[in-house]
Amino acid sequence: MLRVAARLGVGPERFWRLSLREWRMLTARPEWPAPMRREDLRRMAERWPD
Repeated sequence: MLRVAARLGVGPERFWRLSLREWRMLTARPEWPAPMRREDLRRMAERWPD
């Protein structure tokens, strides 16, 4: 965890003061939208044909 903190630019003193909640927020992966489903793509193609 300390190595990850160092890569993120968090020094040791600051690292040891982080709460678990702060650590989780700092290291959480961004939430990506779900990929488009085939049915959604079909509806879009029907609505906006090119």
